[in-house]
Amino acid sequence: MSQKKGDHIRRVGIVFAGGPAPAANAVIGAAAISFLEDGRQVVGFFHGYSNLQHYHPITHRLLPDTHYRIFTERDLRGLRNSRGILIGTSRANPGKGIESPADLDDVDRTARLRSVYCALVDMEIDALVSIGGDDTLRTANLLYEYQRRLPAAARRFRIVHLPKTIDNDYRGIDFTFGFFTAVDVMAREVQNLRADAIATSAYYIIETMGRKAGWLSYGVAIAGEANLVIAPEDVDASLQRNGRLDLERLAERIVDLILVRETRYDKHYGTVVLAEGLAELLPEAALEGTSRDEHGHISLGKVDLGKLVARIVGERYEARTGRRKKVTGVQLGYESRCAAPHAFDVMLGSQLGIGAYRALVEEGLDGYMVSCGGQLDLHYVPFSELINPQTLRTEVRYIEPGSDFHRLARFLETRVDPVRDWSPGRRNEG
Repeated sequence: MSQKKGDHIRRVGIVFAGGPAPAANAVIGAAAISFLEDGRQVVGFFHGYSNLQHYHPITHRLLPDTHYRIFTERDLRGLRNSRGILIGTSRANPGKGIESPADLDDVDRTARLRSVYCALVDMEIDALVSIGGDDTLRTANLLYEYQRRLPAAARRFRIVHLPKTIDNDYRGIDFTFGFFTAVDVMAREVQNLRADAIATSAYYIIETMGRKAGWLSYGVAIAGEANLVIAPEDVDASLQRNGRLDLERLAERIVDLILVRETRYDKHYGTVVLAEGLAELLPEAALEGTSRDEHGHISLGKVDLGKLVARIVGERYEARTGRRKKVTGVQLGYESRCAAPHAFDVMLGSQLGIGAYRALVEEGLDGYMVSCGGQLDLHYVPFSELINPQTLRTEVRYIEPGSDFHRLARFLETRVDPVRDWSPGRRNEG
C-alpha cells in the first residue's frame, strides 16, 4: 500500500498569538478541517504560547480541555463567520531575550523556546501551524532555527506561519485577514462622528490602531470620509523638532485645516484621523513611564494621542482666532478586533488556513509563511526572506510616499495648499 503524500505528518498543532483579528476562526477552522478530512489529528493550543512556554513533564503538564483541545468535526461547525478566537490568544513571548543568532546557542536565553519544543515533541506534534503578527512570525522562525541547531537524531516538527494583523503592515502578502473588517468598523464610527460634528459645528481628532504604519488609519480615513489623515509615514521635517514628532506643529497643521475649511468652504466641522503609531515618534521624555508588552512594544493606547492632540488644537485655534472650537479626541480600534468578519476577510482567512495544509502536506515545506495575492492565489515565502538575519526580527511594511494608495488618501482629504486647492476639476469639499 503506497503512502499518502505528507504521511509523516499525522498530528498537527495550531497556535494563535498576539492581538485578536476578525476572521481568526475562519483561519483556524479551515486549517483544522483540512487536516481532519485527510485523516490527520489536530490539536489546538489555548492562549498562544502562555502554557507551552512553561511546560514541564512533571511540574507543568499540559492537560486536555485546560491547555489544549483535540479537535473534532463538531468543534468546527459554523465557525467561519463567528467572532472571537476559538482557542484564545496571548502575547506570551517564548523568544524574549533572543536578539541575535548567537543567543540561540545560549541555554538560559532559549529556556522558554526549549519548553515549547519539549511540549510539542512530548505531545507527538509533527507540524505546527503558527497564526499571528510579526512578533509571532519571529517566534515561529526562532523555533525553526532552534531545531536546526539540534543534534541530527533529535525529533523535529515542521512549522508554517499564517500572517495575521489588522494593521496590514506585513511584508510578503498584499492584505492580511481582519484588515478590511477593522477598516469597515472604524470607518462607520468615523462617519457617525462626522454626522455629530456637522450637527454641533465641532471637530473630532480620531486616533486609530495601526502601531508603526499607516495602512489602517489611511483605510479608515478614506472609507470614513475624514478631512485629514496623518500617519508615521507623513512625519517629515515640517512636523518634527530635534528629529522627533512635535505636537505643537502637528496641532498647527490641523488648525490650518480648520481655518481653510471655514474661510474657503464655509464648513465649520470636520474629522481628522491620526495613526496611533505617531506616539512612538514623540520625544523620549513624553513616553517615560509608559508600559510595554512582552515584545517590548509601547502600550500606545495609554498615551491617548487623540485626546492629547485635541486639547492642543483647541488651545492653538483659540490663540489664533480668539474663538473657541469644540475639539474632541476619540480612540478607535479595540471594538474592531473581534467584530463579525467582512466577507473578504472570511475568504482570505479560509484560503490561508487551507494554505497551511497545502504547504505542509502537498508541498512538504518547513520554515515558510503562507501568503495570498491576486485572486486568492496561494504563495509560500521562506522565513529567510522575511526575517533580518542579524536581529532575527521582522521589518514593517510602510505605505510608500507617492504610491497610488498614498495619493488616493491625499487627493480625497481637504487640501490646504492654496494653489492646488483651486486646481481644475477639484471635487466639492465635504
